[in-house]
Amino acid sequence: MEGSINMSANGFLLAALFLLCFLGFSHGHIHFSSLPRSLEVTASPKPGQVLKAGVDKISVTWVLNGTVKSGSDSSYKTVEAKLCYAPVSQVDRAWRKTEDDLSKDKTCQFLIVGKPYNPGNKTVQKFEWTVARDIPTGTFFVRAYAFNSAGEEVGYGQTTDNKKGTNLFQIEAITGRHISLDIASVCFSAFSVLSLSGFFLAGKRKAKKAEAPEQ
Repeated sequence: MEGSINMSANGFLLAALFLLCFLGFSHGHIHFSSLPRSLEVTASPKPGQVLKAGVDKISVTWVLNGTVKSGSDSSYKTVEAKLCYAPVSQVDRAWRKTEDDLSKDKTCQFLIVGKPYNPGNKTVQKFEWTVARDIPTGTFFVRAYAFNSAGEEVGYGQTTDNKKGTNLFQIEAITGRHISLDIASVCFSAFSVLSLSGFFLAGKRKAKKAEAPEQ
């Protein structure tokens, strides 16, 4: 009798541990394919336009999609707009890879803005962002995620189609050089050449004087 009780207790503990492990692995793993496209998102760059990091600006707007059911955004607490890599800028770059599991997805790495969401406000929300200086050269689009109170993605919208092939724009990274630095570099190089020439000529003159016979 005691043995059967111990076996039952052990079986219960194993089942409980399995359930906890399952919940631990499954919790927080939101898949992009499960999200409704509930937001309409626009961005100011025209298709193919080239923006300069640290200089140009992007205006982003978002609003609840008019086709979704009334009240479906009741769980929305915040909205985050992000700058995302287009497929052409992800090729052979594992650190930018798209994954359906959003905890592993590397598509949208740059936050443009995060704002509280008000379900009672159905007007278009707008934000103007100066392209950050650390944005690398690449082709991009804009995506916005809606989050619930637990910080989980519950909806999205983006400026491109499902295949991420339309309305794309480019960003040129800062090169790290300035024209004044280039001019200074040229001047310094020229000065160095002249200095070396002067030292060389002076050395030759001293050598000639040393070789000349005394009168």
